[in-house]
Amino acid sequence: MGMKRRAFLRLTASAGGGAMLPWWSAAEAQRASRAKVLIVGGGFAGSACTLRLRRLNPALRVTLVDPDEIYTTCPMSNGALVGQRDLQSLRVTRRGLVRDGVTYVRDRVTSIDTRARRARLGAGGELAYDRVVLASVIRLLWGRPEGYTEAAALRMPHAWQAGAQTEILAKQLRALRDGGVVAISVPAGPMRCPPGPFERASLIAGYLRRAKPRCKILIFDGNNHFPRQQEFSDAWARLYPGMIEWISVVDGGAVERVDPSRMLVVSGVGEQRADIANIIPPQAPAMLAVQAGLASDHGWCPVKPLTFESTLAQHAYVIGDSCIADPMPKSASAACSQAMQCAASITASLAGHEPAAAVLDSVCYSSLSSDTALSIHGRFSATASGIEPLPMERQAASSPAEEDVQAGEWYQGIVQQAFAVRGDK
Repeated sequence: MGMKRRAFLRLTASAGGGAMLPWWSAAEAQRASRAKVLIVGGGFAGSACTLRLRRLNPALRVTLVDPDEIYTTCPMSNGALVGQRDLQSLRVTRRGLVRDGVTYVRDRVTSIDTRARRARLGAGGELAYDRVVLASVIRLLWGRPEGYTEAAALRMPHAWQAGAQTEILAKQLRALRDGGVVAISVPAGPMRCPPGPFERASLIAGYLRRAKPRCKILIFDGNNHFPRQQEFSDAWARLYPGMIEWISVVDGGAVERVDPSRMLVVSGVGEQRADIANIIPPQAPAMLAVQAGLASDHGWCPVKPLTFESTLAQHAYVIGDSCIADPMPKSASAACSQAMQCAASITASLAGHEPAAAVLDSVCYSSLSSDTALSIHGRFSATASGIEPLPMERQAASSPAEEDVQAGEWYQGIVQQAFAVRGDK
């Protein structure tokens, strides 16, 4: 069994849970059983945290608030663009969470008062809490590049939040003329799933090579390098020769302006007319994080590295894409690993204990074609002084075909880990 496969099994096994922490006394368990934990946001981070909390102490009163009763996963959504999957296969409900004893509220938290420990709901009313975990979705920064608005996204889809945007981009790909140009714009700075745009380019190229081989894909990048660049580049040269061109920021790749009416992308290399423009804008935490005082001046949310408690507000935690947890990436598996540690730290805090140091995991699979993939795996030590990368075990590398099989197994495992799905999802 290869390193990545074993690491995947370790990650999912750690979420299996069990009963309450063994070092709790009866008095501590009784005190904690009166505690209310509010989770804001039901993606991978928030859902995994609710399940872990319930399994660490089934007496905790755990409430999840999210406006979407059905959640569409971003992992594997690039495959839905080119017909490898349908969106229905990526949709999960809240049934598994409810079966595990989580109270699910279909609503939106509009504000959090961290001093009073109360959250206001969009439909009216408030929820009191002893601990709150912010795991809300990222916010897309409209107007960057210039001209890119919510309305523009209907013609130049970002497809960076799976669902309707995925369908728009998929429809455009089906209608694309042979010989057309697909432009992909990658923002500078921290973003969700950094390898995602390059996986997307790979899968689109695979689709176009079969159906519309004279097309061209231009990747306009606001950065000077990207994850596993050499492996992606080698795969492109082997599988899609001459079809994909990557333009780095030093070569003028940063997109400065778009004109949706003319399907124009403007960068340092000049104007480029595109048949499809996939504009991925810069990202930041939800405005709720800003309003609650959990975001720093540079936009993201600083947290204590061992507990994921905010450094800016007591009894408030931030996990997933919104938190600053460098060097961990902003990925679904990193979010789940953070959720496990956050849940452990909350249960320890409620019992009056300090959490133990932990090892966190992250693995990200990126498809290169319909039957090959690569992975990026990391292990990290989380202590009170910081999060540090750990050396990886030396194992024989998996082949791209084996990585593709492992990617499917990983996806099924992480969905089960976060949402406790069954046949009905």
